[in-house]
Amino acid sequence: MSGSHDRLMDSVYRRQRHIYDLSRKYYLLGRDSLIADLAPPAGGAVLEIGCGTGRNLIAVGKTWPKARLYGVDISEAMLQTARGSVVRANMASRVVLAQGDACSFDAEALFGRATFERVFISYALSMIPDWRKALAHAARHVAPGGRLEIVDFGQQEGLPSVWRRGLFGWLARFHVSPRAELPTAIRALAADSGGFPHSRTLYRGYAVRGGLIRV
Repeated sequence: MSGSHDRLMDSVYRRQRHIYDLSRKYYLLGRDSLIADLAPPAGGAVLEIGCGTGRNLIAVGKTWPKARLYGVDISEAMLQTARGSVVRANMASRVVLAQGDACSFDAEALFGRATFERVFISYALSMIPDWRKALAHAARHVAPGGRLEIVDFGQQEGLPSVWRRGLFGWLARFHVSPRAELPTAIRALAADSGGFPHSRTLYRGYAVRGGLIRV
């Protein structure tokens, strides 16, 4: 685990975690449609990488009540909030949370399993310095026939340039860098590892949705 990055994330979110879900629901667009599309098989395992406060995992649990849920995050501060949220949602028996680096976590050691029917990453790749490594690591944890799904900030290409400059400047204050190369990286990963890639822009380029189906 990268000691410097986990300390950075803890420092960023130690206080923000208390208002994170309330504030982010207005601009982390596309998360709920991703969750609605997950469609894990009955009893299937779903892993969120960069699970943060647990908000998305709880939503997955409500939408797909037969799924087994797992979450990993580098920030112990965020996981403290996630654990409390999971208990309040009466999902403690269904959700397993663990601290780990998205680029190198050991799923077998943390969760007792190496692959998952669904793996998803919501607005986390833009916060991970070596995001390509994290993307490849995520793909390795997708079970045969399973899916990796991603949503994150797009390049705002269909929106006014002043909007783009303002948003990117504001995001940089929180160590967030939208990944312009994400669709290309997904296609390259699918070609290298086997699988069928997909990607598309949402909301005039505000967000990008992508992923792959593993064969």
